[in-house]
Amino acid sequence: MNGIPVLDHDTVTGLLGHPGAADALAGALRDGLDPERCPDRSTVQVPAGQLLLMPAAWGPYTGVKIAGVAPGNPAAGLPRITGGYLLLDGPTLQPLALLDGAALTTLRTPAVSALAVRLLATPGSHRLVLFGAGPQARGHLRALRSERPLDRVTVVTRAPEPAESLAAYARTLGMDAGPGTPESVAGADLVVCCTTAREPLFDGRLIGDDTTVVAVGSHEPDARETDTALVRSSAVFVEGRTAALHEAGDLIIPQAEGVIGRDHVAGTLADLVTGRTPVPADRPRLFKSVGMAWEDLVIAAEVYRRWAAGPPGAPA
Repeated sequence: MNGIPVLDHDTVTGLLGHPGAADALAGALRDGLDPERCPDRSTVQVPAGQLLLMPAAWGPYTGVKIAGVAPGNPAAGLPRITGGYLLLDGPTLQPLALLDGAALTTLRTPAVSALAVRLLATPGSHRLVLFGAGPQARGHLRALRSERPLDRVTVVTRAPEPAESLAAYARTLGMDAGPGTPESVAGADLVVCCTTAREPLFDGRLIGDDTTVVAVGSHEPDARETDTALVRSSAVFVEGRTAALHEAGDLIIPQAEGVIGRDHVAGTLADLVTGRTPVPADRPRLFKSVGMAWEDLVIAAEVYRRWAAGPPGAPA
């Protein structure tokens, strides 16, 4: 472990942006990475919250993310998500680098959503309703601007101040932005949910057939951001079927209600990237993300490759 490079927050975010991260994910899926073979996430309850262990192996790399989820941290001015990512050489399991885990998560999750929007949303989508105002919401705002011509952003939060703060940031990016209510989804092209909610955030019957909904905030079977009405009416896409049906309350709860079956999922990111599954145009598209270890590995490996290559134009 002596001399292992530590890639801190600024290094991780400086080396790779959301479009490049989304491209790396798509490339891995085109090259045959199978999310269904990804190891399950291990969750350990600890006094401060949860400790998540996420291992994966693909190509020349193996890695593991140890992430902390500390719900009490924001009140103390600390990030809710903590941790680190250990990247290993695949054939020898020798350590290659330690990456800032929070930075990796903040990069990875919007990149996955950006790839889903790239593949699912109508090309002219420009009206975004964004639930949440934390780091993930801000990251999604930046990531989705690279995929669709967003010019109107409505931010929905429980308290008005965070919504106005994120809306002000969106205005610095040249977008018309302001706070809204859950009913604002009725006029949206894109709806993105980045919250810690455990109950549905809006009435799914308000969602139009041309709308794409992305829900990323929960990975627990008894928590959800979208309601049964939306799930039932939508073409549902996920990162991996096994993980979604094990962790995504958005799907597990409607299934337990007897409203949908296990075959309700229309396809996965891999299906979309490879063209195996067409995108329906006659109903909403719902992408439900729980976050998977293969995504962290692919993006950590891409960050490491760029770091190892050195600055552009540097001697090899």
